[in-house]
Amino acid sequence: MTRVAAVDCGTNSIRLLISEIQEDGKIRDISRTMEIVRLGQGVDATGEFEPEALARTRAALENYVKQMKFEKVERVRMVATSATRDAKNHREFFDMTEELLGQVQPGARAEVISGEEEALLSFTGAVGDLHSEEGPYCVIDLGGGSTEFVVGTIDGEILGSHSAQMGCVRLTERIMRNDPPTEAEIEIATDYVAERMAEVEKIVPIDKALTFVGCAGTFTTLSALAQGMERYDADSIHGSELRFDALRVLTRQMIGLPSDVRALNPVIHPGRADVIGGGCVAVEGIMTMIERNSEARSFFISEKDILDGIITGLAAKLLS
Repeated sequence: MTRVAAVDCGTNSIRLLISEIQEDGKIRDISRTMEIVRLGQGVDATGEFEPEALARTRAALENYVKQMKFEKVERVRMVATSATRDAKNHREFFDMTEELLGQVQPGARAEVISGEEEALLSFTGAVGDLHSEEGPYCVIDLGGGSTEFVVGTIDGEILGSHSAQMGCVRLTERIMRNDPPTEAEIEIATDYVAERMAEVEKIVPIDKALTFVGCAGTFTTLSALAQGMERYDADSIHGSELRFDALRVLTRQMIGLPSDVRALNPVIHPGRADVIGGGCVAVEGIMTMIERNSEARSFFISEKDILDGIITGLAAKLLS
């Protein structure tokens, strides 16, 4: 048995999954951890990581390395997505990851992955618990700086993918700057999302998908809110269904609330309260795009995503 770890560092959060690869090839999850570090804070405007954002990310990764060493992790893969693709001073970030991850596996450091690989890893993780008769699937991974769309089948055939440059942090920092956002800001953000959705329609065969799967923090938080949870329950969120008509009522409400009011809800992470309005505008645009191209009128929510895809890849290498 070998223990491995996956780390995903995005625009808004850094997440860790530690798993055990058993001799028969089965994967057993040991722990999942998430911290909001907002690494991409200000990158859209300045093109550089802010020192405070790098310090927050370093502190979180130091804690993750301690967890990995405690759990006797032997192999680790860390991927870095939208924020690191955009930042001019990315060398400081990568040097830091090599210093820390090298304590677990010599030579390990964060990798910048393309939007296409990000989409594939997210797809692999998100559809792991689904059934072939429900496919083809469209997995939608809504992040802080970008949103990945990938259509494929349960056996791994990818029919099309695209990384759209929109996410909850990017929309908030670039457009929805007031708290709560003004009607004009909401309209501009909506138009921006519509432009990104037009790009998706040209590149990804949305019309071939039967089931639409939403993953990452905006989608999972909306599921928790829709279910009226008093505390975040990942088991109840995973596999839940959000119907478009009811979801639009919820997203409208979230967009119009100030962040301090959103933060009062126990299932909204304090680090997500100020950006989930931007995420909701993105979700609304995604629903409209789906309605133009499919008869589907709901999302299925997955707690599994790019981290699970990374672990699957590490397991394949170990067993090959």
